[in-house]
Amino acid sequence: LSFRRELPDGGARPNAAQFKQLVVTALRELHGEVGAALPVDVLTYEEKTLSAILRVISSGLVKLWSALTLLGFYQNRSCCLFFLSSNQTSPFLLALSGNSRELVL
Repeated sequence: LSFRRELPDGGARPNAAQFKQLVVTALRELHGEVGAALPVDVLTYEEKTLSAILRVISSGLVKLWSALTLLGFYQNRSCCLFFLSSNQTSPFLLALSGNSRELVL
C-alpha cells in the first residue's frame, strides 16, 4: 500500500517513528484498540516527500485505508492523505506469505 501525505500549510514533517505513531493513532481513533492492534509495517518512509509504503494483511486493508483517509489533522494542523496505489502484492514479499509447514522437501 503506497500513499502520500500533504501538509498544505507547510507544517511539521514527521520522522519515521512519528509517522508510525500517526498510523497507530489514526487506527485507534477510528477503530479503537482492535484497530490499533492491527499489524502494520512501514516498509519505506521518505520524510522529504512525505511518501510511504505500508504492509498490512489483506483483511486489515479497509481499516487502515479508512483510518488514514479520514485523518484530517496532524499536530493540530490540517493534513490530507491520499493513496497512490492499492492492494498490490510485491513478488519479493509474496514468498514470505507462504506457510513453511506446508512445504514438501
